[in-house]
Amino acid sequence: MAVRMKVAICFFLLLFGYVVYCLYQVQIVRHEELFAKAKEKYTAKKVQRGNRGEIFDYDGNLLVGNIPTFDIYADPSETGDAEHCAAIASFFEKMLGKEYGLQREKIFERLMKKEIRIKDSKGEFRTIKRRYAVIAQQVEYDFAWQLRLAVEKRKFKGIYFKESFKRNYPKGSLLANILGFTNLDRDKVVAVIGLEKFFDKDMMSRKSTSVYERSRDGMPISYGNADIQEVRDGLNLYLTIREPIQSILEEELDKLMEKSGARAAYAIMADPQTGDILAVAQRPTYDPNDRSTMSPDCYRNRIAEDTMEPGSIMKPFAVAGALDQGYVTPYTRFDTNRGLWFYGGKPLRDSHPMGVLSVKEIVQKSSNIGTAKIALLMGEKNLDSTLRAFGFGSRTGIPLKPETAGIFRKVKNWDTLSITRFCIGQGIAASPLQLVRAYCILANGGHPVDLRLVDRIENANNHVVEKIPVKRGKSIYQDGATHHEIISMLKTVTEEGGTAKSAAIPGYHVAGKTGTSQKFVNGQYSHKQYFASFVGFVPADKPRFVLLVTADEPKGSIYGGSVAGPSFSEIAQRTLQYLHVPYDVPLEEWENNRKQARLKAYEERRLAANREKAERERKRQQQLRRVSQR
Repeated sequence: MAVRMKVAICFFLLLFGYVVYCLYQVQIVRHEELFAKAKEKYTAKKVQRGNRGEIFDYDGNLLVGNIPTFDIYADPSETGDAEHCAAIASFFEKMLGKEYGLQREKIFERLMKKEIRIKDSKGEFRTIKRRYAVIAQQVEYDFAWQLRLAVEKRKFKGIYFKESFKRNYPKGSLLANILGFTNLDRDKVVAVIGLEKFFDKDMMSRKSTSVYERSRDGMPISYGNADIQEVRDGLNLYLTIREPIQSILEEELDKLMEKSGARAAYAIMADPQTGDILAVAQRPTYDPNDRSTMSPDCYRNRIAEDTMEPGSIMKPFAVAGALDQGYVTPYTRFDTNRGLWFYGGKPLRDSHPMGVLSVKEIVQKSSNIGTAKIALLMGEKNLDSTLRAFGFGSRTGIPLKPETAGIFRKVKNWDTLSITRFCIGQGIAASPLQLVRAYCILANGGHPVDLRLVDRIENANNHVVEKIPVKRGKSIYQDGATHHEIISMLKTVTEEGGTAKSAAIPGYHVAGKTGTSQKFVNGQYSHKQYFASFVGFVPADKPRFVLLVTADEPKGSIYGGSVAGPSFSEIAQRTLQYLHVPYDVPLEEWENNRKQARLKAYEERRLAANREKAERERKRQQQLRRVSQR
């Protein structure tokens, strides 16, 4: 009896020790492992993704939005053997092959690749199961649900549907080069260019991960612990663009391309008081909804990246500086040497012979020689400071990357000819944006402004709106009369006797300037490739907008007045009508004034021709007398 008791006691002691050991292993040694496994049974994780920010025009018209879709992917470790993978591949080729370009062989190859080799933290390679293979991305939402039901019905394993979205551009190619676009890398949105790229971090959404305790049927339990991070949508952009004006500008730009046969073209309209860009476009362009034939030449931002020698549209800045600093008045006269003048051993020519001209006539007739002589009066330092005050040589700061600063050498690097060439837009290069900013300064009385493309940013989560401030500096003019004098001169460019009568708008005073500049190709100026431009503002005395129109390598006529001038007139006239801007002069009076100006110009040309004829006859008679005296 005593022996049995001892055996029983020893047995229970050993059993108790084993239980204690097991409890120690479970509660202490394997606590984290077993707790994690248990947690998997009664907790669930839910991942939600916010929406990427959207882009609107100034008035809230949607330019870039999101469409809900599904991404379809597979877990190759679960899809089964070759027979099952072949069935899955055949199914998706049949359902998605035509629209998404899916091929049975490629899908089958992805599904059958069951393992991948990776390098661990120690630098050693090891083989693991392959858990992710894309089948199709951004499948239409309703159709994806039908596919999901079909997959469940066929009992395909390892096929998963993940909610996603795709960027939608409801206006097609409208403003495409500015908006930019995004691509998808697996499930990650990659912004490529334009505003999409510049504001990518702001527009990017934040996904939320919610971890909660659940019942056996998967429903959250009210007394369980939950760790919830709030999902966040990306910020929305409201641009300074007005969609109706944008449509007008793009329609007319298409007409310009067709009529001129140009290699490329662009147009920019901005409010000179605020720097707001109201419309901007370039050709060639693309439709971001269909990029099958898109090339980099179509989608890069020419207005920010490209430069050109401005040509004669540069002249008003040098003249404004000379007026403001007191070197000339509108009536100071210069001899233009009948269209040919040598300086620094090199010739400078005008488009046609002219005699002695006032500063006002130099601007109206676009005399290279007259402008160069004005610049010589100013001197290098004054010309340099004047052009830099108008923004040349510095970026506009617009939210587009890359943006060029243009080409404008420092004074210490100027040569003998620089002072006579920079003032007429040769040897200096600027982007279309820089030219528009400079003309905004001319139009608003000399106040530097920053160009704005984004008016405000909205946080869709709390509806807080951040307004982008307007930046406007003090006038660069020392003399208050300078603004009115230069505007008066620029008006004559579109009037009778000017170089851009085709840019005139019935009922309005237009201030502007033509520009025809040779391209610098392979180290020399081309005689076949030109930029033809017109830039101006209207109404001249109280401008509502500045507008630049440029044709790159037009065929036929190469002159800014005849190529870009008519497009400027059409865009500006339609925009003025849309904005309900009242006439400067009643239409009937405007027509009568033009008619009288034409008659006066005709009479002046007739008298000038008679004087020239009389002068030739006088010289002929003198020559005859000299011959007879011999």
